[in-house]
Amino acid sequence: MSIDDYILDRFSRKKRGIIFSINNFSDLGKAEAVRVALHRLVKKGLIQRVARGLYVKPQISKLLNKEVMPDLDKVAKAIAKRDKARIIPTGSFALNALGLSTQIPLKIVYYTDGKARKVKIGKHTITFKKTSPKKLSFKGKISKLAILAMSEIGKGKLTENEKSKIIALLKRESIADLKHDLNIAPQWIAEIINDGIKK
Repeated sequence: MSIDDYILDRFSRKKRGIIFSINNFSDLGKAEAVRVALHRLVKKGLIQRVARGLYVKPQISKLLNKEVMPDLDKVAKAIAKRDKARIIPTGSFALNALGLSTQIPLKIVYYTDGKARKVKIGKHTITFKKTSPKKLSFKGKISKLAILAMSEIGKGKLTENEKSKIIALLKRESIADLKHDLNIAPQWIAEIINDGIKK
């Protein structure tokens, strides 16, 4: 089997939509040979390039009856994994993820302890901004997004409807993770969440 065949075999063993890094094929040969093989497969339309060093066999949308690329959050996480960096989404993405906004931003921003840069993905741009270790130390999947979303809305600007939605979501969060995240959240956010959870 050629390098191309081995690469395709690995793609076939995973579900469509899983993002592969060029590092996943380092055992098949020298980096340049693997890169050339991946380029050939992209030209043949067998896989698609997502970003530098990242490739995917797109999922097939039953609704649209065509191939669809992974969402931007998955791409951002794949980039972070490849670069051995931590990331968290900024407020606008958090608002969308929690259902507090229906607007999908064309420019998605993540805080990171990795390299600060911008990555173009089709019509969208993913921006990675350097931040403090404290901001990256949130543990809860829901509480992290809630705190970032509330920070984005701003102190004194949170509506009762937004507050109710956030509290309802937080009641599904791990108690241990929630307590951890409230200890490092801004005081005004911690007070709103604590008051809401107690009701």
